[in-house]
Amino acid sequence: MTGSIKESADDRLFTILNYIILSVFTITILYPLIYIVSASFSSSTAVVSGKVWLYPVDPTLAGYEAVFKHRLIMSSFLNSVFYTVVGTTINVLFTLIAAYPLARKDFMPRNALMALFVFTMMFSGGLIPSYLVVKELGMIDTRWSLIIPGALAVMNMIIARTYFQTTIPDELLEAAQLDGCSDFTFVRKIVIPLSGPIIAVIALFYAVGHWNQYFNALLYLKHQELYPIQLVLRDILVQNEVDASMISDVADQAARDGLRELLKFSLIVVSTLPVLIIYPFLQRHFVKGMMIGSLKG
Repeated sequence: MTGSIKESADDRLFTILNYIILSVFTITILYPLIYIVSASFSSSTAVVSGKVWLYPVDPTLAGYEAVFKHRLIMSSFLNSVFYTVVGTTINVLFTLIAAYPLARKDFMPRNALMALFVFTMMFSGGLIPSYLVVKELGMIDTRWSLIIPGALAVMNMIIARTYFQTTIPDELLEAAQLDGCSDFTFVRKIVIPLSGPIIAVIALFYAVGHWNQYFNALLYLKHQELYPIQLVLRDILVQNEVDASMISDVADQAARDGLRELLKFSLIVVSTLPVLIIYPFLQRHFVKGMMIGSLKG
């Protein structure tokens, strides 16, 4: 029969409500992003007076000029690139090294080791012991203080482990072993090429975490030359705050207040743009990796 199935009134109502709810959610998410971008390209007077709603008002690049005139912006941007690239590479490597053996049924101590990993998710030493460990390892005021302490996220390791268990069949390993394939060769030539989706997922998780981190930098770094961009952007906002009693000229105070508001939006755009650029290239792997590698009860 070639006729289409007739939709009932309840189904139509359900579909309409779904569209309405999803549209509201979409507008709720998109409008703040559009507003931030528009405000970053608007004049400080328009931003302070609340004239910006959807499109830039009195378009200007003053906010971005003020951001990139800061002496540490370019160095901090390169630092964040280093932390993100090197840190993510180490994170993914450690995650795969831990996840694959724990996914093998013939690895006898896997249950005991898995219990130890899960234990670290529930209990930790806290901030002061973590700082003391980093200090004793000689990593204070070094780039490695932002990379090594977080080299492995247990949740990402569990997701990768589940992916290996559900995607790499035991028969494939047995066939490779019959052909004389060693474990290292099997991982390098078979497991990793088949694990593109989950690698993309955990790499994105780690990369976003490295790019957005500033608290660890605040704790472990002393020299500004090592600061990531998030910490420098935070300092710009803090340094832009001035005591009103120190300003005698009302016009200067108004201009500084306007620039401070404009900087907020420009800084948000600068700090989030790299992640927004990278995400579309990983999107097709992201959904598949999350669905296959998700935890199962």
